[in-house]
Amino acid sequence: MDFLVLFLFYLAFMLIGVVTICICSKTHCLKGLVRRGAQIFSYIIPECLRRAMLRFLHYLFHTRNHTFVILHLILQGMVYTEYTWEIFGLCQELEFSLNYLFLPYLLLIVNLVFFALSCETNPGTITKANELLFLQVYEFDEGMFPKNMRCSTCDLRKPARSKHCSVCNRCVHRFDHHCVWVNNCIGAWNIRYFLFYLLTLTASAATMAVVSTVFLVQLVMVSDLYLETYVDDFGHLQVVDTVFVIQYLFVTFPRIVFLLGFVVVLSFLLGSYLCFCLYLAATNQTTNEWYRDARAWCQHCPHVAWTPSAEPQVYRNIHSRGLWSNLREIFLPAVAHYERKKK
Repeated sequence: MDFLVLFLFYLAFMLIGVVTICICSKTHCLKGLVRRGAQIFSYIIPECLRRAMLRFLHYLFHTRNHTFVILHLILQGMVYTEYTWEIFGLCQELEFSLNYLFLPYLLLIVNLVFFALSCETNPGTITKANELLFLQVYEFDEGMFPKNMRCSTCDLRKPARSKHCSVCNRCVHRFDHHCVWVNNCIGAWNIRYFLFYLLTLTASAATMAVVSTVFLVQLVMVSDLYLETYVDDFGHLQVVDTVFVIQYLFVTFPRIVFLLGFVVVLSFLLGSYLCFCLYLAATNQTTNEWYRDARAWCQHCPHVAWTPSAEPQVYRNIHSRGLWSNLREIFLPAVAHYERKKK
């Protein structure tokens, strides 16, 4: 029974890790998945249950709520509880350095600070008061961001690189994406906090994976397990190999092995997304711009037949000013300083 619970726990963690990347990179991926899933379930689920499920999904992903923030904190708490309960004490018995063992906790504190900043910082909401200021920040490319466009919802002139977020119901300056895990839009004024949050979250998962791996390897070395022999199913004496060691560790320390598997997969997923975000920052692009450009060039789709007059326009990134200038724009947004001086 304990093994089944751990296995289901592991599966849930893996799925949540994948969904995290999909949601954070672009909500459109999830929308398509939900839409296809709804079509399949429409044949097997009664109408009343289907309506209730759609209302629940709409509440989760199309309205501002703290569901994923709470889920994030619960999952983080569970992982660190398991680390403290299982690994920390055993590593102390093996005389691991305390600086080494306390590193995940230090990263946790820093991560929670940037998590709170990502949640609470104004991403760059466009209002009547600052509309003219934002209009002067970026030049219009007359392609993806044409001049003299108005937001049909806010009735404001749309600055270049801005977008109206349907979840938050506001226009956001240099809109990147809406992240349900921080219950906030990611825009010009909080993108730097989001990047540090993502960096420390990846680092904490990777550090925990390294500590867990070193502990298991050290345990095998201290116990001289690799020098032992065993009798196989045919009665033959066999030298302990890698497969046998993994099986032994899995049976002896199932929680630690499951935790290791989870943080390794999570490190890979978060690390991949972090590299993507750093690429966007280095080239002065947003997720919204990258997605719209990629969608425009999706000519390989068999359901799309492009005519010569309807071919997608080539998107030119006119905002990139070189690596250091691009990073300075992310971490030292000029408009944010101007707003603070006004106050």
